[in-house]
Amino acid sequence: QVQLVESGGGLVQPGGSLRLSCEASGSIFSIVFMDWYRQAPGKQRELVARITNIGTTDYSDSVKGRFTISRDNAKNTVYLQMNSLKPEDTATYLCHCYAMSTGSRWWNSWGQGTQVTVSS
Repeated sequence: QVQLVESGGGLVQPGGSLRLSCEASGSIFSIVFMDWYRQAPGKQRELVARITNIGTTDYSDSVKGRFTISRDNAKNTVYLQMNSLKPEDTATYLCHCYAMSTGSRWWNSWGQGTQVTVSS
């Protein structure tokens, strides 16, 4: 009932920037929070950043000060602005949301993932 579509991944040089977007669609009544995870080869899945319905944010220590998560509530879209990118940021980035549908059902939804590669 709630679908996520990600965009904005790609190849960037160290020190560069990318902005990821994730748009939620479907029978959405209220989104509790939206967040970004990443999965790198040989590493466990990591929660990168989260933003709640009241605007509070959390970041992993590895990205704090470099990444910024934000939302456009009118568009049901979350963004991840990534600055000062490092090779260790290379991963598949996955968008996730926890929301209530118009039918009063709770949904955990995941995007398909977008690849971010930081390399010279």
